[in-house]
Amino acid sequence: MTASQHARDILQIAAAAADAKGGSDPVALDVSGPLPLTDAFLLVSGRVERNVIAIASEVEDRLNEAGVRTLRREGKAEGRWVLLDFGDLVVHVFHEEDRMYYALERLWKDCPVIPVELPVHEPAE
Repeated sequence: MTASQHARDILQIAAAAADAKGGSDPVALDVSGPLPLTDAFLLVSGRVERNVIAIASEVEDRLNEAGVRTLRREGKAEGRWVLLDFGDLVVHVFHEEDRMYYALERLWKDCPVIPVELPVHEPAE
């Protein structure tokens, strides 16, 4: 089984939103095989708690604008690990330290990676 096209499409919207707020190291995983409840995870890091919260808010806003409803949200008040559940996609926004500690990429290493396409940024002059 592979992630649905819908999951892949909203994943790209979420990745672009995270990138717009300074999210770093995006990794998308196709978890449709081992998890019957969702198709994909998007993991992204923020530098500090405020950045984590801003990234999570932007992802949620952009997906809601695209007609994708947030089913669950956890951890936003703390700003260390925010989990956003959109059904086909679960977005994990981590503080850099917490991402290294929990190492979800290692936990889900047997799952295929989904390519993340980010907008090209023009160099600052």
